[in-house]
Amino acid sequence: MQAQAALISSEDLYLFNSGQLFRAYHTFGAHPVKFKRRKGVRFAVWAPNAQAVSVVGDFNDWTDPDHEAPLEKVGTTGVWCGFVPGLAPGTRYKYKLVNADGSSQLKTDPFGFTGELRPRTASIVSTLDNYAWQDAEWMEQQRNSAPYNRPMLIYEVHLASWRMDAPEQFRTYAELAEELVDYVSSMGYTHIELLPVTEHPLDRSWGYQATGYYAATSRYGPPEGLKKLIDCCHRRGVGVLLDWVPGHFCKDDHGLRLFDGTALYEDSDYRRAEKPLWGTLAFDFGKPEVQSFLLSNALFWLDIYHIDGLRVDAVASMIDLHFDKPELMKTVNRYGGTGHLEALAFLRKLNETVFRYHPNSLMMAEDSSSHPAVTSPTYLGGLGFNYKWNMGWMNDMLRYMETDPSERKSRHSLVTFSLLYAFSENYVLPLSHDEVVHGKRSLLNKMPGSYPEKFANLRLFYGYWMTHPGKKLLFMGGEFGQFDEWKDYTGLDWDLLKYPLHDSMKSYVRSLNSVYLDNGQLWEKDHDPGGFEWIDVNNSEQSIISFVRTGEASKSPLVIVCNFSRDNYRTYRIGVPVSGRYRLTINSDEADYGGSGTPFPEEVTAEQIPMHGKPYSIEIPVPALSFQLWKSELQTLAQTDAEPVLSA
Repeated sequence: MQAQAALISSEDLYLFNSGQLFRAYHTFGAHPVKFKRRKGVRFAVWAPNAQAVSVVGDFNDWTDPDHEAPLEKVGTTGVWCGFVPGLAPGTRYKYKLVNADGSSQLKTDPFGFTGELRPRTASIVSTLDNYAWQDAEWMEQQRNSAPYNRPMLIYEVHLASWRMDAPEQFRTYAELAEELVDYVSSMGYTHIELLPVTEHPLDRSWGYQATGYYAATSRYGPPEGLKKLIDCCHRRGVGVLLDWVPGHFCKDDHGLRLFDGTALYEDSDYRRAEKPLWGTLAFDFGKPEVQSFLLSNALFWLDIYHIDGLRVDAVASMIDLHFDKPELMKTVNRYGGTGHLEALAFLRKLNETVFRYHPNSLMMAEDSSSHPAVTSPTYLGGLGFNYKWNMGWMNDMLRYMETDPSERKSRHSLVTFSLLYAFSENYVLPLSHDEVVHGKRSLLNKMPGSYPEKFANLRLFYGYWMTHPGKKLLFMGGEFGQFDEWKDYTGLDWDLLKYPLHDSMKSYVRSLNSVYLDNGQLWEKDHDPGGFEWIDVNNSEQSIISFVRTGEASKSPLVIVCNFSRDNYRTYRIGVPVSGRYRLTINSDEADYGGSGTPFPEEVTAEQIPMHGKPYSIEIPVPALSFQLWKSELQTLAQTDAEPVLSA
């Protein structure tokens, strides 16, 4: 073992101990290096309360005390490091820590870049530069383009169960780089969001209870396979988001729990550390070294894997000291409140750090709380995210859609209430995996009525979702009407596409995605109240709503009509903002989409009959349980005293 002083920078150690080492993965972990003319691996690990730390692995028979590779403690930093000559990428290893009481334990490397396939738990020496990226054009475009006035259609994916031929026979990253990317591109999605791909011991935790924060799970192959998947997405114009879980970690003995025999990564107060709802442990966000670990991990996925953004999981549970805890475990902050001040400060620091190095990345909060200003800048007192999941809209709309159409008139406000706060944050409208698992039923099976009515309701719901302000997220299977709720241990029910209604649903979603992408009115002003205007918001008796979406001044307004009732109207008049012709862009009741095929005119002409506070109106058919979108074909502005019309 070589002297540690030359192996690790004192500046890095200072920054790590002060919570400011933002790329700690270059310093910690196992790195193949050349030291004093010898090739080997440099190891560094934080374990301030250990009596001794050594590296064991397949190179020294794991437990042979005569051949252990001891590390040296670096002053009072709590960091141990050393150089083991002769080791190379592919070496399996763990840290052997002797605790203060003399007991010893084997731990996976917190900064390990690759892990063994479960149920084995060793780390594997690997390098970070093992892939030749081909996405330079995409990366440059993302660096120079803000996301707010661009379309965003996110397809949420659990890699294991998107397609599965047999239990635990997963597609590899390399296979998904072809199949998944082809599919997502053909459907028109702009992004995929991956459930966590960090290393985790239990398949059915879906990655939300991790042991290897820096290791892409080996279930689907080596790390370079994941890089290939992301690279292929980028070369097809598809962004990649990652579910990231800084709120808690699992308790498996080889992981972070009691890492050096003490509460190191977790809080020493068990009432704050324990997450009884999930059986996990919360990070101690007030420790500078934990901050360096987590902040570096966020940048790691953006730097090394070219991830385009992070969806930060369970923000509500991070910022509330009382979240889902029994009375005996409740604590308060220094002001006597329930806010987790250290977690709030960490989230602000997280977003400031990410945007400093990746200014146009996506930082999304999965937050069900009412905490204000989640997507406001930190210098204005916000948390600094640029997007937040709109859980209120999702819960209200699912409650409404599950209601039988005959009873919806009494719940009309569930559809309309979201527009009172739709522009208070930058929102994503999520129809995620959380809503189709644990007995909640699939989106299709939530819908009331007969089998055809379920499809009609879902097409209608998707239409309103797509035209409501906010970016969009849909969990896999929702696009073709998966009937059973999500089963993480088997693949999606792709065989359903043999049946016309399911195949038609997929065609409808593809068409709806295309309409969304082709019409900037649906996304250019997602965060601007000027991009939305109600036509008729109060028609609870008929359960019909109508509204206008507008984009840049040069673009025609879009008129949307949603009928949430079973009543069919051969003619129905609504007010419209401008004169001229209106062309039908999409209609959920088309026979090709599984609808009734009610005859529709391709276009209608606005009449100078005032209605709904508008100077003009159109008369259209409105079938039961239907969504329709009409696009104004505006004429060139005439330089006369006549009623002006906007230029096309």
